[in-house]
Amino acid sequence: MGYLKQKKNKRYNYKPRFYKHDGDGSPFEIKHKFDDYRTTLGGNKNIKQKFTSAWDEFKNSPDKAVNRRILIIVLVLVFLFLLIIDFDLTIFLSK
Repeated sequence: MGYLKQKKNKRYNYKPRFYKHDGDGSPFEIKHKFDDYRTTLGGNKNIKQKFTSAWDEFKNSPDKAVNRRILIIVLVLVFLFLLIIDFDLTIFLSK
């Protein structure tokens, strides 16, 4: 009864026939170039663990200018979304 199991992704392991391995990893390995710098990769199974690890990485980032830039971009996008759906923005203004 394999109907309830999730499908596993196939892995691609290319091993050339005449390559002399130096022990430093395969040059044919398919890997993203920023995987070494990310802390959110790994054994995170559910969405809460992924979100908390991403939030920790965001808070502990050594580059504060990038964090500020991301925050400004998110705020502008939220404001544009509120304008598109004709949300009444006057509730944020005090008289």
